[in-house]
Amino acid sequence: MKHNSFQPKYIRAGHKLGAKIMLIALAIYSGFLLNSCQQDEDIIISNGDPVTLTLSSTQLALSQESYASTALSISWTRGSNQGTGSSISYVLEIGKSGDSFTNAKIFDLGKGVYEKSFTVSDLNDLVLNYWGVEAGTTAEFEAKVTANVTNEDVEDGITEIQSFSVTPYKPVSSELYIVGDATPNGWDIASATALTASASTPWVYTYQGQLTTGNFKFAVSQDDCWCQDFYTQDPADEEMMVYNEGGSGEDIQWNIAEGGNYKVTVNLLDLTISIEKLKGPTYSELYLVGTATPVNDWKMPSDQAFVQNADDPFIFTYEATLTAGEFKIATFSGDWCDGEWLNPSQGDQVLTAIDYIVTNGCDGPDNKWVVSEQTQGRYKFTVDLENATISIEPLMLYLIGDATPNGWEINNPEPMNYANGVYTFTGALSAGELKFSKYTGDWCDGDWLVPATANQSVSDGTYTIRHGCEGDDNKWKLQDGDAGNYTITVDLDNEQITITKQ
Repeated sequence: MKHNSFQPKYIRAGHKLGAKIMLIALAIYSGFLLNSCQQDEDIIISNGDPVTLTLSSTQLALSQESYASTALSISWTRGSNQGTGSSISYVLEIGKSGDSFTNAKIFDLGKGVYEKSFTVSDLNDLVLNYWGVEAGTTAEFEAKVTANVTNEDVEDGITEIQSFSVTPYKPVSSELYIVGDATPNGWDIASATALTASASTPWVYTYQGQLTTGNFKFAVSQDDCWCQDFYTQDPADEEMMVYNEGGSGEDIQWNIAEGGNYKVTVNLLDLTISIEKLKGPTYSELYLVGTATPVNDWKMPSDQAFVQNADDPFIFTYEATLTAGEFKIATFSGDWCDGEWLNPSQGDQVLTAIDYIVTNGCDGPDNKWVVSEQTQGRYKFTVDLENATISIEPLMLYLIGDATPNGWEINNPEPMNYANGVYTFTGALSAGELKFSKYTGDWCDGDWLVPATANQSVSDGTYTIRHGCEGDDNKWKLQDGDAGNYTITVDLDNEQITITKQ
């Protein structure tokens, strides 16, 4: 009897304990599940309301001026997982009205996302290029969201369909090029110069640089076809543009009457253009061309480029060994008739003349400077565009330093002799330092030939060019036992220096 009377009490006690354990376990599991869902998407475990959709606007007339602003926001409520704690992911569909979403744009947005926004530019691109709506035409669209519940026993939620209309615009070109005989690359449309788009207003483009006498217009690409779209001058107003699709229209071009440095600003939305002549030289490039040049060729474009002075952009210099022949100076790097030339004022001009004339393309007198067998040698050119002068002078080379006969006298350094492309000096050198100058005058007025390292041995002819007072002022060093008679040769064409003791 004790045993029988005891047994039910034990069993009843075990049932109560088991029930408590189950309740605790369920509470812990439910808490874990809820916490896991909330980390993903902050889902509330309840029956909730059906998922609903809201549009920020139902009538949208898009314009490029507002390209970066938000055109449309589509938002939706959480929907319901029917209290199961299952996660919900969302799919947005947008389609043209009447298509039953057969050609819909689908956005699989995942969990915890309750809004999708479109900028003016993005929505315009979708309407034009995905659904093929013509610019300026109003089209009707529909949108819906599906709330997909991961629990297969819970039915997915679908919003009611919401309608809206969009009128897209035709965006202006995302690229623009200036082309014409007034431009750096002439009528070579495949090499046309790109304009720079404004970061804040990308329909505003600028070109800043050299323009020569001639004409220009604007292309929307570098496709080598004159059938592409162009912007040309409005026949009624030179400060306005006409958009010519497929190269149609009157093809009226802008004209530059005076070459120089220009800033051109165009606005593709309001079709305006501003052409402003800036201070500065007419040209940013000069090239020597002809049979007297180092390449001995009438090659265009030329690779015999002048150097523009950084402190005075009107001054250009060039140095080379000229042979018997003739030459002239190009202000551009295109084909023969693509730009302006600097020609001597007379045919067969001698090198001592200091004036020049400007000719355009293949027009005008094709005069050249002439180098004879008697005058061939190494020369330094200095072109002053501001004063329209040119200096072509034989290049001298001088020894300077306390090891040389005239010491550190920059106004009267020891000259070297020039013959057949080589400078030579034969004479006594003392213990001390030396370097070479290409000029006389003040210390920072010109270029130097200096050794690659400080206190460099005269047996090592390695050198660099030092401009004025810039860079390392290295010297060759003759030690106390090195004094004596020497022969020095400098070959600038082959960049070689030899210093040999006799």
